[in-house]
Parts: sequence; C-alpha cells; structure tokens
Amino acid sequence: MKREVIQTNKAPKAIGPYSQAVRTDTMVYTAGQLGFDPSTGAFVAGGVEEQTRQALTNVKHVLEAAGSSLGQAIKTTVFLKDMADFPKMNPVYAEFFPENPPARSTVAVAGLPAGGLVEIEVVALVG
Repeated sequence: MKREVIQTNKAPKAIGPYSQAVRTDTMVYTAGQLGFDPSTGAFVAGGVEEQTRQALTNVKHVLEAAGSSLGQAIKTTVFLKDMADFPKMNPVYAEFFPENPPARSTVAVAGLPAGGLVEIEVVALVG
C-alpha cells in the first residue's frame, strides 16, 4: 500500500510538522482544518459560523487535491472551543453534507491553535 502526502495551495499551509492530508490507495485522512483564509493566513471575519464554513471549504479543497470529495467522507470530527457554539456550527455543517452525511463526532476542547473557534478533520474514500 502506498502513502502519499497531499498539499494544496487552496487550503492553509500546515503550521507545524504535519501534512494537510495523507492518502493511501483507498483512503484519505485530513489534518484538522481551521477557519483560516488560505490567501491571507488569517481567520475569516465573523464568528463560529464563518470559521466553520471556511474550515469545511479548506477540507473540501484538501480532499479534492487527494482525489476525493466531501461526498466520499465517511467520518468527520468537529472540535469546538465552546460546545455552546454547536447550534451555530451545525446548520453550516449541514450545508456541506446535505444528503447521506458521514458519521461525526463533535467534542469541546480546552483550546484550538491560534485561538480558533472550530477545527474539522475528515476521513474519506478515494476514487
């Protein structure tokens, strides 16, 4: 089985010693994506809704660079800085998975990199 590191300029560059994603013959595993605008390297303006939309857009671009898509996602993990933001995050998340959504875990964490409000990672099929 081969292992391929995935990198795209359509998503923020890794801010540490990790890859945006790693692809095998049949699967792609993304790193967590925050609400960074890849063109500026800064968080998008607004709150958790805007950061969720940008994080999922970033994930979408990473998956596409790996030969996959959001429609091929089988598992997501959503990390929220504050679980009280769940009712704001969830409808935006649903926009990206309108039919047959993947399995999902959502957890509150003590903090996220650079003070982010939400981080999302995905495991998806390739092909």
